[in-house]
Amino acid sequence: MSLRQRPDNRWEILRHGEPFEVHGAGGYQHLRLFRDLGGNTLRTWGIEQLETEVNGESLLDKAHRLGLVVVVGIWLKHPRHGADYGDESFLLEQRNRVRASVKKYRDHPAVLMWGLGNEMEEDGDDPRVWRELEILAQMVKQEDALHPICTVVAGTSDNKVAKMMAHYTSLDILGVNIYGGAETVDGELAAQGWNRPYLLTEFGVRGHWEIPTTSWGAPIEPSPATKAASYASAHDRQFSHGRGLCLGTFCFIWGHKQETTDTWFGMFLASGEKTPVVDAMSRIWTGQEPADPAPVLHELQADFRESHVPAGSEHEVHAELEFDDLTTLSFEWQVVAETHDRRSGGDAEEAPPVIPDCVLQNRGSRARIRIPDTPGPYRVFLYVRDGKGGGAAGNFPFYAE
Repeated sequence: MSLRQRPDNRWEILRHGEPFEVHGAGGYQHLRLFRDLGGNTLRTWGIEQLETEVNGESLLDKAHRLGLVVVVGIWLKHPRHGADYGDESFLLEQRNRVRASVKKYRDHPAVLMWGLGNEMEEDGDDPRVWRELEILAQMVKQEDALHPICTVVAGTSDNKVAKMMAHYTSLDILGVNIYGGAETVDGELAAQGWNRPYLLTEFGVRGHWEIPTTSWGAPIEPSPATKAASYASAHDRQFSHGRGLCLGTFCFIWGHKQETTDTWFGMFLASGEKTPVVDAMSRIWTGQEPADPAPVLHELQADFRESHVPAGSEHEVHAELEFDDLTTLSFEWQVVAETHDRRSGGDAEEAPPVIPDCVLQNRGSRARIRIPDTPGPYRVFLYVRDGKGGGAAGNFPFYAE
């Protein structure tokens, strides 16, 4: 695997001597479907994800069998988790761990490149982090000269890429995790002096930290239809308006995740159904319509949406949907407490409880809801499934008083 700058100044990956464009996703579930829908590259965050076996098969072995490759993430500890980049004993332990990981997996045919760290830089102001990354990158290259190194940062704010470049010169590919503002990445990198290849290593719907909120601070999650459109526009912008530096993108997350809500970032429902954002990425990767597109949920409507409402009162809710045959869909309505376990940086969260006895009538795309008796913030959720592996989910917040 190598990098090449073409005569038109665009960069590309060469794999087995042929140009290779990354059609990527962050995650390690639903891999056969990922391959069948046009994906070719997975991204992981830590070595432990490679070591989890399913039916006796490791992730790397399964990826190789399916014709996929992997950006192998090597987790570097974060200062916000207590890592001290001035502590020599910590640095030595981390260096030994990184070296051992590279030596263990460098010869596996599914390895495309190393993902050295993920968002460990915070605001980028601590030069010790960047200097240590330079040491680690040189060490990785001593152990493996065949696979390039990608280091992943959280966005491009705080002039962090320029700060990085002052201390970290052995980096081959820059990875950028970004949600709102993904369309501006190439321009921001140009302004900070980055003129080498980059990847969008996480992108998708705007994050809960960059979205309008209710008067009580609950972020308002975009609809599934809006999410699908944002994935398509963010990916397209890297190639239609950029300088030719983008090697590909990784949609987030190819699986399910509780983060602020049960549905914000997951491209699949917890029960395994693909959502419209999966179809959006398949259109990008293949240029074709998926054989069985998922239902498209445009909006949930109710007179108490994003409002204060009397506890114990009853209200109608309904969904605006797009699907060939609405009569074949199943509908699951829920009232769920607003999370009190909101974390930063994608750290694991505990799912909030479903409130029982709040759905008085389920009439498919319509339902009658009873507001909980206990005052506080809640959400109405709707999960739609088509019985063929497709689904959609939406929610809105409200406040019982």
